[in-house]
Amino acid sequence: MDGTSERPAQASGTFDLGGDLPVHRLGFGAMRITGPGIWGPPTDHDEAVRVLRRAVDLGIDFIDTADSYGPFVSEDLIAEALHPYPDGLAIATKGGLTRQGPDEWLPVGRPEYLRQCVELSLRRLRVERIDLYQLHRIDPQVPVEDQLGALTDLQAQGKIRHLGLSEIDVEELRRCQELAPIVSVQNRFNLVDRAHEAVLEECERQGLAFIPWFPVATGELARPGGALDGLARARGATPAQVALAWLLHRSAVMLPIPGTSSVAHLEENTAAAALELTPAEVAQLDALHP
Repeated sequence: MDGTSERPAQASGTFDLGGDLPVHRLGFGAMRITGPGIWGPPTDHDEAVRVLRRAVDLGIDFIDTADSYGPFVSEDLIAEALHPYPDGLAIATKGGLTRQGPDEWLPVGRPEYLRQCVELSLRRLRVERIDLYQLHRIDPQVPVEDQLGALTDLQAQGKIRHLGLSEIDVEELRRCQELAPIVSVQNRFNLVDRAHEAVLEECERQGLAFIPWFPVATGELARPGGALDGLARARGATPAQVALAWLLHRSAVMLPIPGTSSVAHLEENTAAAALELTPAEVAQLDALHP
């Protein structure tokens, strides 16, 4: 068995975050290793640990999390499962969203709060520098200059390697780039939700990473007998695998981060890295946009 078969994530190709941090394009999103509503600990703690360790075994070297997942639970589990971290593993986290309960999120971008977020993420992840730190949301109540100013100060101190943004439009990206060196954007994007095409195209133009969250959403497209279901069956794949393969094909700057709390589901998702779509299949999937 060759190395790619043993570590299928390698088949997704690589992308250099910030020009100097190479990662395989198919990563892992660590939101789902928490409790229901992304609140509290996971139902099966040991399985969550196994998922994280298996992800690395499968060749995944880019893990995306946030202090608000749990809150704090996801970062703690990553350190528990993987520290001391293997060479080449990049961990991205986010700050700027507070939690009031299950499925409740509120942005807070005050500079003193963001500084606290970074310091505590460093402690929970047990690192001296965060590979990619993303502003989870721009707080409309706080000048963006103040929000990014706090993060660039921490970057200058060596506590952040690269900076990213989440859920922004093209105008906001360009405004933020006047204030800080941005290397990535994390927006919702999948087969059924392509509202951020313009942002993806801007990332392509600039060579920025585009990290689609909720990447395997397929909705009604995956219903039994539907077009996506039929295509997946013909390829001996699942609709989720086809959706991930489409994302990887869609753009060289695309870094999907499917998440799960199940080792079996993780292995299934990661197999999508080796699924090569034909031009006809890509055209069929492109046309499925509702």
